[in-house]
Amino acid sequence: MDDQEMHLKVKRVTDKFTESMFVLANEPSIALYRLQEHVRRSLPELVQHKTDMQSWEEQSQGAIYTVEYACSAVKSMSNSSLYFKNIDGLLRQAISLKEQISNSQGRSGVKPTINQNETSTHASVTPP
Repeated sequence: MDDQEMHLKVKRVTDKFTESMFVLANEPSIALYRLQEHVRRSLPELVQHKTDMQSWEEQSQGAIYTVEYACSAVKSMSNSSLYFKNIDGLLRQAISLKEQISNSQGRSGVKPTINQNETSTHASVTPP
């Protein structure tokens, strides 16, 4: 081999070695650059997803509160059945007393007088 050929082969080997060392030395910075690039592209979309999720969470919390409030209202209504039974009994008693008064006035021949200052606002209710 002559000296020039040897010199060319040594130069090729050293160039390849230098290039490999350069790539190995810069590989972490290239990787970090790629990561940074990826984050820059995907971050706005991730932020939008986060705000959407927060909005949905707020709406869900509002709906949960509404449902819980409605459930408590229904429970309190079921506890009020005693009061409705008392009202029903009092209404039946009032209707019965009115019928007794009407019957006693009908037998005696006395017609009830209507005061001109009073107006009738109650509808007649018949017991079931």
